[in-house]
Amino acid sequence: MGTIAEPNKFKKGVDYLAWQGQLTNAQQRCSRNIIESINQQNNRLLWAVTGAGKTEMLFEGVAHALKLGHRVCIASPRVDVCIELFPRLQASFPGLEIVLLHGKTEMKYRYRQLTICTTHQLLRFRGAFDLLIVDEVDAFPLAGNAALHFAIHKARKLQGTTIYLTATPDQKLLNDVKNGDLSVSYLPRRFHGFKLPEIMVKLSFGWEKKITKGYIFPVLRRFLQLQKSNKRRFLIFVPRIRQLPLIHNVISKKFPDLKIEPVHSKDPQRHEKVQLMRSGEVDGLLTTTILERGVTLPKIDILIIGSDDNIYSSAALVQIAGRAGRSKERPDGNVWAACEVRTKQINTAIAQIKKMNRMKVED
Repeated sequence: MGTIAEPNKFKKGVDYLAWQGQLTNAQQRCSRNIIESINQQNNRLLWAVTGAGKTEMLFEGVAHALKLGHRVCIASPRVDVCIELFPRLQASFPGLEIVLLHGKTEMKYRYRQLTICTTHQLLRFRGAFDLLIVDEVDAFPLAGNAALHFAIHKARKLQGTTIYLTATPDQKLLNDVKNGDLSVSYLPRRFHGFKLPEIMVKLSFGWEKKITKGYIFPVLRRFLQLQKSNKRRFLIFVPRIRQLPLIHNVISKKFPDLKIEPVHSKDPQRHEKVQLMRSGEVDGLLTTTILERGVTLPKIDILIIGSDDNIYSSAALVQIAGRAGRSKERPDGNVWAACEVRTKQINTAIAQIKKMNRMKVED
């Protein structure tokens, strides 16, 4: 796709928003902040805990920009996030044609007022968007990628607004806030008002040797026994793709009546398996960090195997823990971290979650 002229010949004054949900007072404050940034053409960080309802907080800001005749883009580093966002935005803005762009989509590019895409797709745009919203700004492959950050800068118009969303901002964003280059809105509580589930460390010495020999280790056994007896669904995270078949084999032998699917970034059926989990057709997913963020599954518990592996940054651990407790019906999911050593990353993640739980929610 070459450079496309930017006519911005969109109707002004049209209210496309059909979402009938109700924001909490704290969410409403953040929503108003986003509208203020659009009007003032300044950039903003929305620092909100996992499960705070970030997508819903965007709706009024997006609707406001569309009314002004602005062109809007919501971008994420993760394909999974874009795929999940697309139907939600279609349902909330039913009268608006939306284009979804990522490397595997069959949808062809069309010039539309609202675009949902991966951050890699932003490399194809120049001065295109009045409002650019970047979800999960600290996630791989965007984190630390100078080319993709340049693409974000290039894809937006000079007189425009960029909104960054994350629960775990990196040092660059924090420095920009500190230096006054970036406005910030905080939301330390989830949409249902309950605190974040805290990580419980479970020491598991020699777990990998046991798995390699075909034995289940005690923490994994206890976790699965609890899930089975309580009839709760779950996610089990492992550090490496090569470990997935070993652990899956052991679980299948010891708990043959549990339906568990392995999922990883190179799995061609990844999205179908997540949908099986979402529809309740499987009891759990055995996954790598590919599901650390973006995918929302209610009423689940979490086990992080090998949580002392260097693949798990403190931000990744916070995000993984944030998969639990997402529903109002069960806001207190369990998060177990199985490890041989309590690393700095584990301790930092625990401290960050506790800090957010102590923070006062401003209305």
